[in-house]
Amino acid sequence: MRGYSLTTRLTVFFSLSSACVLLGLGLLIFSAMDRHFADEDYVLLRDNLRLVEKSIGTSTTGALPAHLRDAYQHHAGLLLHVRDADGHIQYATPGFDFAAALQATPVRHGDMDVIVWRQGGTAYRGIRAGAVAGKAGDSARPVEIVLAMDTDMHEHFMRAFGQSLILYVALAALASGVFGWWAARRGLSPLRAMASRAKAVTGDSLYERMPVEAVPVEMADLAADLNAMLARLQDDFRRLSEFSSDLAHELRTPLTNIMTQTQVALSQPRDAAKYRDVLASNAEELQRLARMVSDMLYLAKMEHGLDLPHKETISVGAEVRALFDFYEALAEDKGIALRLAGDAVIDGDRLMLRRALSNLLSNALRHTPERGKVVVTATRQAGEVEIAVENEGSEIPPDLLPSLFDRFFRADKSRSRPEAETVGLGLSITRAIVAAHGGSISAMSEHGVTRFAMRFPDPDAARALP
Repeated sequence: MRGYSLTTRLTVFFSLSSACVLLGLGLLIFSAMDRHFADEDYVLLRDNLRLVEKSIGTSTTGALPAHLRDAYQHHAGLLLHVRDADGHIQYATPGFDFAAALQATPVRHGDMDVIVWRQGGTAYRGIRAGAVAGKAGDSARPVEIVLAMDTDMHEHFMRAFGQSLILYVALAALASGVFGWWAARRGLSPLRAMASRAKAVTGDSLYERMPVEAVPVEMADLAADLNAMLARLQDDFRRLSEFSSDLAHELRTPLTNIMTQTQVALSQPRDAAKYRDVLASNAEELQRLARMVSDMLYLAKMEHGLDLPHKETISVGAEVRALFDFYEALAEDKGIALRLAGDAVIDGDRLMLRRALSNLLSNALRHTPERGKVVVTATRQAGEVEIAVENEGSEIPPDLLPSLFDRFFRADKSRSRPEAETVGLGLSITRAIVAAHGGSISAMSEHGVTRFAMRFPDPDAARALP
């Protein structure tokens, strides 16, 4: 049924279920009625059997055939066959062949031996019993009695009832199918509405959402999940569009510089010194482009959830002191003090962690005024290891804090960056590295201090779990 619609499937299931239930109920009623008619027939036969036994018991042996003929030859609806122990027939209903009745195997029904057989297209029910013929003082002789009746009236009724039952079940199944189709169409209308909404979703209309309040409870979770998926797609599409625009801008500027300087240099003959200056300037721009491409590739690997290349236990204090040694010359030029407070260990990739710390330290040194200070703290709290980098300097506006980790983000909306050494990917890479380690990063800037805090899972707390 995979090729059929859900409405068709539900309609078929409704129809089949109704037909099965009604047919089962009809068969139960049919069987009960048949048993009821059989019981009525046997009660009637038993009552007449008593009369026959009484007649036999009050007749002499010689007068028994005549007595039975006078009493039962005109008794409509009853068939009587009486024979003695020698097989002599004392009486048999005229015009009826009792051969099949005498050959039928008796079945015990209550306190009687009953027989059922068919003859000439008619079904019969009967009782087989024994009696003693002869009055008191007469020579008593045992006789065998077969008393039966046809069931034409009951069979006719049951046949008509069966035909009516089949017709009713067919009509009821058809009606159930119609009502089931209507209920399925009405019940699945919210799903069709969701499908039409989904068809309307394109790259230019990702704002479309599923009607969560207008759908049944069973579909509300699906609608909410689809809305969440659309929200993620809309956000990712927006970020991709912004990234494409930013990337085009970032690549256009150095490429324009290279082409302009090269064209100017080639416009007329120049001495070797001029050519070297042009080549040196072009080399700087090319290095910047190479660094941008390298950072973008690194960021793409991090954001695709690649496993950590070399996972090991890392001492945060040792890594920070190694970076202090690297940045010591730059810090001394500006008179900036570098300080480390606390220590901790985390599980992760040493080179990746060092790159994240290096990005934060280089940013801090770039924005710290002369004779300021940069403080790195490492603490353990609530099952996490927090590594924070703080620097003094001008505050970042609160409305810009959520965008600090976006690619190519700069607070300067004019994008003017003379002599800039970065391409705006450092914090994005740092966030991706922290996320690859299962952590998170946040930023705050107030009271003249800017603070970036990276939080990683505490390996000691994880190992202590059962």
